[in-house]
Amino acid sequence: MTTDNRITYDTDGYICLIGFNRADKRNAFDSHMIKQLSVALTNYEDDDNLRCALIFAHGEHFTAGLDLMELQDKVAKGVFVFDDSQIDPWGVGGKLRTKPVVVAIQGTCFTAGIELMLNSDVVIVSDNSNFAQMEVQRGIMPFGGATVRFVAAAGWQKAMPYLLTGKNFDAQTADKLGLVSEVVLNGEEYARALTVAKEISTAAPLGVKGLISSAQDATRNGAGVALGNIHSYLPALFHSEDAKEGAMAMVERRAAEFKGR
Repeated sequence: MTTDNRITYDTDGYICLIGFNRADKRNAFDSHMIKQLSVALTNYEDDDNLRCALIFAHGEHFTAGLDLMELQDKVAKGVFVFDDSQIDPWGVGGKLRTKPVVVAIQGTCFTAGIELMLNSDVVIVSDNSNFAQMEVQRGIMPFGGATVRFVAAAGWQKAMPYLLTGKNFDAQTADKLGLVSEVVLNGEEYARALTVAKEISTAAPLGVKGLISSAQDATRNGAGVALGNIHSYLPALFHSEDAKEGAMAMVERRAAEFKGR
């Protein structure tokens, strides 16, 4: 089905396929696209039948970033504010995402696009991709997480030359900076991302959720807190049907069929 003209929403087995569909504007985010992306991710989060989301873009480019002309008078009105029932695509506020997101990127990926991928779990990029965190060239600053996640991924001295200048960098540089998971040949990014999403969707859903929660705990609250909380996940996991299935599959030397219970 189609959520509207700016975001497409489909499912493939356990996988949720979310597509940017504003190719005539290089998939730049306007207020409608932002809202529809949040709705799509919230629907994915709330659907127990879905285990992994794949975000991709229709057309030649992932996104040119924010449509500043359309958004200029809407930022103060809360276009980027999400309540506790809504998933914030950039993970700055709103409901905390508990399930994995894979992103496939080609062509231009500017500003909010970089911050979106930094808030995801696996990022597959085409070797023709080009990036820029150029907010300082537009009179503003990054506010979708780059000041935290770009620096955390690349390190202060590697990140700041790009954040402070807004200069462009290519897919190979993004890989060296630790911003992406994998660089593939142009045109192969979607298929590779879908393969990864399918691999993730065969894993135990409860285990995946626990893993993501613990990793988020570390990034938000520090390693000490996360390590202190890690054993709290174990009782429910070890008593789950999936844990029993995982053990039986190992003994019987077959692929496990997890139910998320």
